[in-house]
Order: sequence, then C-alpha cells, then structure tokens
Amino acid sequence: MNKQELLKLYDLDLDELIKISEKITRKNFETKDIEVCSIISAKTGKCSENCKYCSQSIHNHADIFCHPLLSVEQVKQSALKAKENGATRFCIVTSGRSESGEDFKKILEMIKAVASIDGIHCCASLGLLNEEQIMKIKEAGVERFNHNINTSKNYHSEICTTHNFEDRVNTVKLLTKHGLEACTGVIIGMGETKEDRIDMALSLAELNPKTVPINVLNPIKGTPLEDYENKITEEEVIRTICIFRIAMPKAILRYAGGRKTRLSIETQKLGLRAGINGMLSGDYLTTDGVDINDDKELIDNYINT
Repeated sequence: MNKQELLKLYDLDLDELIKISEKITRKNFETKDIEVCSIISAKTGKCSENCKYCSQSIHNHADIFCHPLLSVEQVKQSALKAKENGATRFCIVTSGRSESGEDFKKILEMIKAVASIDGIHCCASLGLLNEEQIMKIKEAGVERFNHNINTSKNYHSEICTTHNFEDRVNTVKLLTKHGLEACTGVIIGMGETKEDRIDMALSLAELNPKTVPINVLNPIKGTPLEDYENKITEEEVIRTICIFRIAMPKAILRYAGGRKTRLSIETQKLGLRAGINGMLSGDYLTTDGVDINDDKELIDNYINT
C-alpha cells in the first residue's frame, strides 16, 4: 500500500479500522499467542547522543541512576528470573552510541551466559555496531537485535542530531545481512503528525523486521520532551497499531515502553485486537514497567475471549 491509501485507512471509523487489522492478524497468525520478552539495562546513562526523549543522554538533565556494565552473573540471574516470569526472550541493553574494547568483550560473555539458558532466546540492543561486531555477537548467541528507527525520516532531525535516520536504517540492514532478526520499532507521541506515523510504517515495511516494538512516549522530567503528555491520544495509538498491522501483516507488533502510564487497560485490550502480538513485560531501562502478573492476566483474558 502507498501513503495515500494508508492515510485513508487511518481516518476510517475506528471499529471498521480495527476489524480490518484484526482480520489481517488472524490470517497471518494461527493462534492468539503473545510473545513475551524482558530486558535489562546492563549499562545505564552517560550516552553521548542527544535524543530528546531519552533520560540517559548527557545532553539532558533527567535524574537517573547511572552505572557501568553489570557483571555477567547479574545479567544471567536477571535472565533466569525473566524466564521464571514467563518470558521467552531476554534482551541485553547498553546505553551509548556503540560498544568497544573490554566492555564489548564482557558483553560477549553476557550473551553467551544468557544464550546458554534453556528456554530463553538471547537478544541485544547495543547501539550502532560495525559488521565485525555484528558477526561476533551472532556467534556468541544473539538471535535478534533491537535497533529502532524511532520516528519518521522527515521528523528525525527534530528528535536527534548526533546521528541521522540513515545511520539507523543502515544498521538494521547490516543486521539482516548477517542473519540476525531485526527488532525495529518506533516511539510515537513525540510531536509527529499522522503523516509521519504513516511514513514510519512504510519505512519499517521496507526493512521487514521480525518484530516491531511500539513505544508511546513517557515524558521524563529533565528531557526536552518532558511536557509532551498530550501529543497523542489513546485512540491515535490504536489507529497507529492498525496501520502498522496493515503495512506489516507478518511482523510481531510489540507493546513496549509507555503503556503503563499512557494507555488504560481497556485501550491495551483494544490494541491486542488491533494487532499487538508481542509484549515487553517487566521494567524498562530507567522507568518502571507493567507488573508481570498484570500482564499475565491481560494475556489470559485476551486468549480466552
């Protein structure tokens, strides 16, 4: 579909739009299963990039606890806890533009430790890696790599200027070139237009990621977007999910950051109908997430309806 066709769909009656996206989901996924993953911030803060939404940027002034790389054992124990709570995937996340030297070697050991856990698939989000690093993390056990486009090409310079949209796209292409699954998504509610959201969907469809995290901006005090609570409505979030499902019928669309504070339970249920079939459960990088038991209840209720 082209941009104009998706824009027309975006503006349909909401019930009609949900029915269209729900039908596409059911056609491409045999069950209502929800893929659950958890993450750990293995290194937090002091990032050189100037992304306006991010509490970890040195350009912003959010009050967060910064720490260097955790130990390999700390990460492994966190992965085991995530498995106990029902996660099948565990993502090792580090702040900063990229990793190198001894830190990168230590991350490889973390990956091996998590990948050795039966029943857990190891994922990572480590910034802008080069080809050699991508091959090394794959050899160590990473199956899927998270690297978001965050917003549209047109709006990117409003959000970040220390790297560009093409840097993100090229990293995703490198990942898939070397056989890693791409986990590539967006943050909505940062002041973008509905046209920008359509552009995001089209850019993602071209990249063809395995899974697409959909974050709703959680405005954090001390960041330039701290007053952006009203830049998107819950209905617009659902419309965006529908359009993403229509544009990417076979991708796993994943609830990610922001839903605890920005979406009601009823809206979250509607999102599952609209096409969400993945979930980031537990805490996020510097903010609290949804309690795992609440997510289990939400998933059970959806599967049994």
